[in-house]
Amino acid sequence: MAGEKSSSSVCAACGCQLSAEDIIEEGGETFCEDCYIESRHKIQACDPWAVRSKKIFREEAGLEGTEGLTELQKAIYDFIVSRGGAKKEEIAEKFGISARETENQFALLRHCELLKGQKRADGVYLVSFDA
Repeated sequence: MAGEKSSSSVCAACGCQLSAEDIIEEGGETFCEDCYIESRHKIQACDPWAVRSKKIFREEAGLEGTEGLTELQKAIYDFIVSRGGAKKEEIAEKFGISARETENQFALLRHCELLKGQKRADGVYLVSFDA
């Protein structure tokens, strides 16, 4: 029965138990659906077309500042602004999200021209777009 999936397995990324019908195999590893999707879904932060599209959408919708953001995005934005900047690792730890999710949330906030990256002596910080 070569090629058949075992009756249960463990996700290589998060360690959750998987039943046979929930297994996704990629590159010889087994993943749950959430981890598989997250590993493949990276939003580019420096994307001029995304910035332009988001700007037009927000203007037409009458959205300003943090209006129209998810609760997580608002919390991340407020956290960064209140501290004058934060590293991606600090954000991931504070909000209990993965490094990839942190990157994606930053990219979306960058497209809204609310946040940007800033090099400092001890690394790259996410800061208010106006900083």
